[in-house]
Amino acid sequence: MTNVDPTTGSLACVYRTEGLTKVYGEGPAAVHALRGVDLALPGGEIVVLLGPSGSGKSTLLNIIGGLDRGTDGTIWFRDQELSAMSDAELTHYRRDNVGFVFQFYNLMPSLTARENVELVTEIAKDPMEPEEALALVGLHARLDHFPAQLSGGEQQRVAIARAVAKRPRVLFCDEPTGALDSTTGRAVLKVLKGVNETLGTTVLIVTHAAATAGMAHRVIHFADGKIRKIRENETRLDPDKIDW
Repeated sequence: MTNVDPTTGSLACVYRTEGLTKVYGEGPAAVHALRGVDLALPGGEIVVLLGPSGSGKSTLLNIIGGLDRGTDGTIWFRDQELSAMSDAELTHYRRDNVGFVFQFYNLMPSLTARENVELVTEIAKDPMEPEEALALVGLHARLDHFPAQLSGGEQQRVAIARAVAKRPRVLFCDEPTGALDSTTGRAVLKVLKGVNETLGTTVLIVTHAAATAGMAHRVIHFADGKIRKIRENETRLDPDKIDW
């Protein structure tokens, strides 16, 4: 998997939005979650979307992840216009290209770690073996443990293994450390960094924890449904060095 544009030799654009808006409701009660977002994201990076609750960052993640639709504007994933896709086409896009990791792990309690990962590998085109995916997140010794036998951080790592087992081009993480303590949260961020470096996966992390931005290639600051600032980190922090 490569994210380099063969023409320019630079990182190819994985997502592009133009005038993206999202409005919930109508009239005076309407909520403008996104207010004309223009964005171009190179592939192969760790990108942190930073902002307070209600700023629009999770809405953007859900729309470019194919879980929701914008009210207006266009969205491109590489050379595919997501905003023009049917529901069936968006389902194929999600299946073939993206993985999701949420604040709560959404594991099946009656299945082992291996079996939870197998849920994805059975429908993916070119999946990893579940054992390979779990080894990637440091859980090769916990394959046959049930969620109740795992710590919170281990459960989140199973969720990450499940998401990356289908070899997604993009991994969407919505508050992936929100339910974890500082030590466990750093361990999960280290796993996400490893996924980016080992597989070349673009990793998008939505968070309100400003310290997480230190590990990113690119930080997008959201407020009131708009992008307020984008910065690139010249020097990136290792997750172990993040001041929680």
